[in-house]
Amino acid sequence: MALLPRSLAGLSLRDLEYAQAVAELKHFGRAAEQCGVSQPALSEQIRKLEALLGVALFERTKRRVALTSQGLAVLAQIERVLAESRRLVETAHRFQDALAGPLALGAIETLGPYYLPRVLKFLRGARPDLTLRLTEARTERLLRQLTQGALDLTLVALPVEAPGFTAIELFYEPFVLATPPGHALAKLDRLSLASLPLDDLLLLEEGHCLREQALAVCGLLAGEKGESQDGYAATSLHTLVQMVANGLGVTLLPRIAVAAGVMEGTCLVTRPLAAAGAWRTLGLAWRPNAPRMGDYRALAPLLGETCREQLC
Repeated sequence: MALLPRSLAGLSLRDLEYAQAVAELKHFGRAAEQCGVSQPALSEQIRKLEALLGVALFERTKRRVALTSQGLAVLAQIERVLAESRRLVETAHRFQDALAGPLALGAIETLGPYYLPRVLKFLRGARPDLTLRLTEARTERLLRQLTQGALDLTLVALPVEAPGFTAIELFYEPFVLATPPGHALAKLDRLSLASLPLDDLLLLEEGHCLREQALAVCGLLAGEKGESQDGYAATSLHTLVQMVANGLGVTLLPRIAVAAGVMEGTCLVTRPLAAAGAWRTLGLAWRPNAPRMGDYRALAPLLGETCREQLC
């Protein structure tokens, strides 16, 4: 970063405002009155400014005050500097209000596409001064970007296994079983975990937190049951849905994705799971001692509110 030359160390915005007033009013006395200072004080500061810049800004006679050719060019730059300084103050003031200004928000891939559009629509009305920059990725990458400062906070499934993050719970998202319409389980109103056909269970590929969550719901992580179907793993929820639609098996889908239309264009049937723990916990994570921690905590209930309709 280039520093100002030492010769400009005494330059102040107030001096630039004095010069702008003189150029506008073409009179030192009236400019001093407008700026709330005495005319001698204003005249002295203008002389100091001209000395600092090394140019004469004004041509002074008994009858008139006019900008020199150099002063005309310098004044244009002075006006830009003053405009940007006012914008700087306005930006800082906006940040003093909760939930204002830019915010880099991440979300896991199995939540973001189905949930974030609703969040954006809601916050545009509720918090118009807040500007979200969104990122969707797998948990590992989101936490890495959070550590590096590329993200301010991120939506993840809890608990966060990696250390060094602050996280708060937002809501529970139930899983539903998705089956082809002719499947035997499609005829049941509610399913127990014991009735899940683990040999036909399709999952996302390794690296997706939703895979681990689905396995945990079925008790496979603890080794309580057999193994899920080998050889078939999807890269996304849409691929998973199409695999089920083509009769390759059944799967567990998060309720928000279903409500947002992830099964659109298929004839799949969903059934709720009548079991405690048949859900995933979504939360908000950020770096400890983040300067805008108060904003993050204020955002949490708004994010929870936007999901209620989709979870009904």
